[in-house]
Amino acid sequence: MADTFGEQHRIVYYEGDVTGHASLTSLINMMILASEDQSAHIGVGEDVVTSYGVGWVVTQYHIDIPRMPRVGELMTIKTRGTSYNKYFALREFWLVDEAGNECAHATSIWVTMSYATRKIVPIPADILAPYHSELVRQIPRLPRPEKLTADESIEQKDYRVRYNDIDHNGHVNNAHYFDWMTDVLPAEFLKAHEPVTVNIRFENEVQYGHVITSRVGTPVNADHHLKTVHDIQLGDQTSAIADIEWRLTAN
Repeated sequence: MADTFGEQHRIVYYEGDVTGHASLTSLINMMILASEDQSAHIGVGEDVVTSYGVGWVVTQYHIDIPRMPRVGELMTIKTRGTSYNKYFALREFWLVDEAGNECAHATSIWVTMSYATRKIVPIPADILAPYHSELVRQIPRLPRPEKLTADESIEQKDYRVRYNDIDHNGHVNNAHYFDWMTDVLPAEFLKAHEPVTVNIRFENEVQYGHVITSRVGTPVNADHHLKTVHDIQLGDQTSAIADIEWRLTAN
């Protein structure tokens, strides 16, 4: 059975937004930190992975958020490498408050990318073994995000990829996609709503200096929540797609 790793994290002021809740970007960064800490703890940290000429890359997230944590709260972040096959690894994350209540659960799909070719390659067996993940024939499929359609009313903004947006793998830190996607929404909407469910899929790499366009459709009703559909475009190429369900922000 896959080993579960846990660590505590207090949400500090710069991880929150104007409502006093953690931002969606901060949740992703907390999860990624826990995954990196687990990898280092079991002896397959970044330096070991890099020695194989590859880096870990997330291709998709599905995130359920029963309650958005608040600034100042102490969270326990748990993660495990649940299963894998030749090319894909499934990792789960949980954020749990001090009362033992689950605030967020994320399922993610990871691949290894060659630094030389920038293409997906088989995951080296030696860096998988310490997680004690289950070898499966097929990784469970995560919900595919909806796509914007040509007849939708769309808002958009352009952003230049900055040096500080790039991570050690040489591509944009995935958390920044959430900044670009949510920033297109009006401030009044963001103050009044918080995410319930997030589906995001990363399609094509974005690099330093690129100018991307973040687009969002008009919010629509879906299962008693509002839903927004997003994409990130680099010219005529789609870099990421996502849909987010929202509820009214809790006090």
